[in-house]
Amino acid sequence: MLKIRMSRGGTKKRPFYKIVVADARCPRDGRFIERLGHYNPLLPKDNVERVKFDLDRMKYWLSQGAQPSDRIERFLADVGLAKKKTSFNDPSKSAPRKKAQERLAAEKKDAEAAA
Repeated sequence: MLKIRMSRGGTKKRPFYKIVVADARCPRDGRFIERLGHYNPLLPKDNVERVKFDLDRMKYWLSQGAQPSDRIERFLADVGLAKKKTSFNDPSKSAPRKKAQERLAAEKKDAEAAA
């Protein structure tokens, strides 16, 4: 199984990541098949050099069945190649469901009728 993921480089407290295609069984910083780009988290978010990757090669590896990691999927969503996922702290997940909303509406209606 192929993964599109990041391989950490740089020194202590100065991370720099290569975006690579690797076998899922290989270690994070170990052997990889192809380097597709890089990511430098130390640069400001609006900097062009923060995330760079070869879009054609990325499309090729996705067509071959490579699975992107969560962070890579966010990068792909930014360029319109993948659908944006909701994060774990999505407030809409904790909203009341259909039956609870109906019950709340009924309680509100009863309270208005009583007043």
